[in-house]
Amino acid sequence: MKPNALLKTAIFLIGMSAFLQVYSVQAVLPVLMADLRASEVQAGLAVGATVLGIALMSPFMGMLSDAFGRKKFIVGSVLYLTLPTALLAAAPNIEMLTLLRFLQGLAVPGITVVLIAYIGEEFAKHEVVRLMAVYVSGTVFGGFLGRFLLGYLSDWFGWRGAFAVMAVLSLACAAFAWRQLPKSQNFTAKPDFQTALSTLKSHLHNPYLLAACALGGCVLFSLVGCFTYINLHLAAAPYGLGSSALADIFAVYLIGMVITPLSAKLINRFGSTAAVMLAVGVSAAGVLLTLSAPLWLIVAGLTLMSSGVFVTQAATINYIAANVAEGRSLASGLYYMSYYSGGTLGAWLCGLAYAAGGWTGVVWVLLLVQAAALLIAGRGMTKAV
Repeated sequence: MKPNALLKTAIFLIGMSAFLQVYSVQAVLPVLMADLRASEVQAGLAVGATVLGIALMSPFMGMLSDAFGRKKFIVGSVLYLTLPTALLAAAPNIEMLTLLRFLQGLAVPGITVVLIAYIGEEFAKHEVVRLMAVYVSGTVFGGFLGRFLLGYLSDWFGWRGAFAVMAVLSLACAAFAWRQLPKSQNFTAKPDFQTALSTLKSHLHNPYLLAACALGGCVLFSLVGCFTYINLHLAAAPYGLGSSALADIFAVYLIGMVITPLSAKLINRFGSTAAVMLAVGVSAAGVLLTLSAPLWLIVAGLTLMSSGVFVTQAATINYIAANVAEGRSLASGLYYMSYYSGGTLGAWLCGLAYAAGGWTGVVWVLLLVQAAALLIAGRGMTKAV
């Protein structure tokens, strides 16, 4: 199958849809804390709940997709995502909001896990790297757009009206994906549960896949911890930023749309492991820079931090595709289970760090996790790709 412009657009929008809702509440955390009388840790868990849902569902969605197909799960998951998003507009308290955020998370693996398997099966190796970059660019844009839209829509219509608009946007993306995503040509169904268990056992003995999973956990720990609690830091004195101003901060995500496609050239030339080592180092430097007082330096630090994360994610996904020949959907599921478990831990542990030591406490936790990421990449991802 040769990817055309409409197919690339569909893959981009599917990636965008997956992450449009995942982190959107980060832009309105101070408002939610005031309206719903939530603590810092409760607000952080409202972010982490979606991430937890993704982690729990990821391996199961991989098994289901390996048995029954690709397109139906991808499009159906985007469609399902509209329901809990619409219901968020009526959430009466932080507990119900957190539950609905968890339900949002259950839909995401049907997009992320299955789409990665679909791309790996349907396209030649040189096209896979390019399409993975398109997909990751879509996720980057979705991560930005969700925060940006919710921040501004919250100022215009209130956060409840903002969620209603977000639900309509997800519905439109589902319709476009259904029309433009071709049916699988190279998919072979594996409905036997015993086969799935055998594949799972094989994956759990693949040291390269396990290293990639551990690295993924470190990556999202850093991203969720950083971009959740920087909002509380910048909403407080001396910055005092409101929802729309906080939404503007997330424009740093747009640099990822430039960096991620370029990462394909970096990965193809130097290999996934070298790309990860460089990217994690850049990300750690960005985290340190956020300790600066001027707002523009904090924004510069966030730009470096997020750019490093995006390159790391693209390189890690490519590394998995190169080192897993069978059961790709299940392998993707295991990766995303680890990836999003790391994000859940990041929302929780960084919340405790923020409550105890403010933003400085969060920075030191993030640096420890990024040091672990360097160790994992240097020692675990030893097979050249």
